[in-house]
Amino acid sequence: MRAFIFPGQGSQAVGMGQALADASTVAREVFQEVDDALSQKLFKLMVEGPADELTLTENAQPAIMANAIATLRVLQKEGGISLADKAAFVAGHSLGEYTALCAAEAIDLATTARLLKLRGRSMQAAVPVGVGAMAVFLGLDFEGAKAVAEEAAQGEVCQAANDNSNRQVVVSGHKDAVERAIEIAKAKGARRAMLLPVSAPFHCSLMQPAADAMAEALGRTAVQAPLVPVYANVLAAPVSDPAEIIRLLVEQVTGTVRWRESVAAMADAGVEQFVELGGKVVGPMVKDITDKATATSVVTMADIEALAASL
Repeated sequence: MRAFIFPGQGSQAVGMGQALADASTVAREVFQEVDDALSQKLFKLMVEGPADELTLTENAQPAIMANAIATLRVLQKEGGISLADKAAFVAGHSLGEYTALCAAEAIDLATTARLLKLRGRSMQAAVPVGVGAMAVFLGLDFEGAKAVAEEAAQGEVCQAANDNSNRQVVVSGHKDAVERAIEIAKAKGARRAMLLPVSAPFHCSLMQPAADAMAEALGRTAVQAPLVPVYANVLAAPVSDPAEIIRLLVEQVTGTVRWRESVAAMADAGVEQFVELGGKVVGPMVKDITDKATATSVVTMADIEALAASL
């Protein structure tokens, strides 16, 4: 059994998609469709930068999705691979859940791009710059990080935002509370605890205005049953019902990304191979979560050809 998985924010880099577009008409068509959907030259920004503009949440989210879907489409059309035949599940980290839904044909590409543009813009607008922050703890498990966040809150917001692996948890909330959490985490034995270079405190209750915006947009969105079940971030369980998919995407904006539990659950369900498409972020996390499965990250044409030959 196999799962296709998709990266989240932070996997963007200037130059992304260039080699794929040079090698494949299929990839170029994906990038053009996203540009058209957004009325923006996003692919030019992906290839040429500047990095600070690409890193803006409203650009990074659709860019990462476009790169991953281009990778998948090349695999499908030039490698003759059918997702429904080769994957039992799909899943993605945060924005990657939208990519997974697009990959499984629950949401079309143009709509996914517009939703992620709105999601990024809404998340950025929810909290004034400098008010919120996120920090990563290495060497603390989820329960330990949750306890640190609760102790650091002191009337402010501080929540465990991303349960990434057995050794990596991200907390999110008010900047002062997150800075207190860093000091508490160090005192409790975290190997490293440091602020992340992000522009807003994602996946905590401060994101409620963004959740409201997404609820409105998703309420107008046609969502189909996916070709294969999608592991939802906030449930760490597979979903296929369109109404439930929409509800969970709204909840995901303020909820914890339960990535560790999702990967472990897929492995327990029989997944023996995780294939990350369009990045080298969530694949390596798999190795920290379970020894029941292997993980492969597919980025280049050579990676795609090697995977197609192995499937």
